[in-house]
Amino acid sequence: MISILVPCFDYNAYPLVSLLEKQALMLKINFEIICIDDGSFSSKNELNQKINLLTNSRFIESKKNIGRVKNRLLLAEKSQYEFLLFIDVDTTPTNESFLKNYLAQLNRGRIIFGGCNYKNPENKNSSLRYKFGKEREEINFVVRNKNPYKYISSNNFICKRDLLFDILPRIDNVSYGNDYIFGSILKKIKIDILHIDNPVLVNNIDENSIFIKKTHKALENLIICYRNNKIEKHSISILKTYIILEFFFLKNIFIKTSNIFKNILEKNLTSEDPNLFLFDIYRLNYICKIK
Repeated sequence: MISILVPCFDYNAYPLVSLLEKQALMLKINFEIICIDDGSFSSKNELNQKINLLTNSRFIESKKNIGRVKNRLLLAEKSQYEFLLFIDVDTTPTNESFLKNYLAQLNRGRIIFGGCNYKNPENKNSSLRYKFGKEREEINFVVRNKNPYKYISSNNFICKRDLLFDILPRIDNVSYGNDYIFGSILKKIKIDILHIDNPVLVNNIDENSIFIKKTHKALENLIICYRNNKIEKHSISILKTYIILEFFFLKNIFIKTSNIFKNILEKNLTSEDPNLFLFDIYRLNYICKIK
């Protein structure tokens, strides 16, 4: 009935898989859980080997790093059931009826997103990632359903197996920014999306410096896809703004104007309470400079 797929890299996946196994057993359904470590060669994989002792569960260590998209494809290829549930290894379901909630909605959309929650991190150096997640990603399902292709997060969703094999090969195997492309493809081919209130808690919140580097990479990948005509229909706010600046030949004017506030924009990135509008200006400045 359902294949639960957990992409992993240098992380102890056993607590998450054990929790999901217990929920599946309680429901008395046909299920399997597959977790694949993407060539991290981490010592944590010794703990992950315990997954093989759980019911209908497997842990696999890849011998080389193949990337985020290909690792998800590999998980899907090794699955056997019609419905595939992807859940990131560094998240935790927020309720005991997590699987039950998904099963109750299977006939309402070809792909269903459960959403995510963020808790205030103990590390103050994670202020930017936390606030961005809290205000831009932790969105009520009612709001998400009003603009379904905008609020796409691949850390917690379920879909039919054939749909996944249609979509994932269209996404370049890049490091960050894949959710932008994911949403664009779903919108282009007009896939029915349902957002529900079934969130996972994000446990691993990047420090500011790491999040900024990932942001840069995601923006670079986004602009490459746009210039190569791989994004035609989308709901990506920053790309829409970029296209307007480009169309009216305003990119250089914007860069020069925003550069005046460079110190303010950069200081905001590491403040205890970052301003997301200033972060948007910083991101737009960066994307306009990409050659």
